[in-house]
Amino acid sequence: MSTPTSTISPRIPIGVEPATPIIIFQEVSISFDQKPVLREISFQLERGETKAIFGVAGAGKSTILKLALGLMKPDSGRILVLGEDVTAMKEEDLFELRRKVGMVFQESALFDSLNVRDNVAFRLIEEGQTPPEEIEQRVREALSFVELQNTVDLFPSELSGGMRRRVAIARAIITHPEVILYDSPTGGLDPVTSTTIIELIVKQRDVYGTSSLLVTHRLQDAFMMASHYFDKESGHMWPIKDDPKRKIPMKFLILRDGKIIFDGDVQELEKCKDEYIEEYIS
Repeated sequence: MSTPTSTISPRIPIGVEPATPIIIFQEVSISFDQKPVLREISFQLERGETKAIFGVAGAGKSTILKLALGLMKPDSGRILVLGEDVTAMKEEDLFELRRKVGMVFQESALFDSLNVRDNVAFRLIEEGQTPPEEIEQRVREALSFVELQNTVDLFPSELSGGMRRRVAIARAIITHPEVILYDSPTGGLDPVTSTTIIELIVKQRDVYGTSSLLVTHRLQDAFMMASHYFDKESGHMWPIKDDPKRKIPMKFLILRDGKIIFDGDVQELEKCKDEYIEEYIS
């Protein structure tokens, strides 16, 4: 997978120190129909880091992403995104913050009636602040990143499942976000296509330093991300064993019964003696 010339670059939010975590959850709780889903959970997403979120169905994984976007409010606790307290912000104040956050939805969530160009450009068109010629340039830049630059005039029905996911990633990165939220980006895909998607996520992490929260049911995807890096010179993803001094900015977070039972890197996960976790990753 090549790395095209691009103006996409990591950005430091105005007023936020480089060392400040991108996302902070502080004792966050939320219930639905009086059933607790998250119970006073606390964690941080560091700058340039990817954190993969695991748990059984209904554990609250996707809820964490919605909370981070301000799409729902917690019952208690505090959530900071790019230095802003989203739990205290009004809806109109969240719009500008969301421009700095990319979102890759489950099953891609493309608009069937729009071609690839308009799907990728949707946020820029809706905001109405970007000149048409710049929109066109950024669409082609984003599609080049996911190696789909020849699909601009196609419709979602003409794309394979993997191609639709890649278009969804292009749509997420077109605003040059500082953090990307991925909701099961490889769900339902075959192993080869899943690897292509994971390579794109690793590429975004390692080439542009983008932070991300990633919900997934596939442990193999997260382990691949934790054991591989993207080399800009060769344009390919390589196993870390080829460069043992390289540190991978990758963490794992595991939920159980509304609580975080693990938050650490792959080495800590492999050494963990918790019976539930040992069974979960076996």
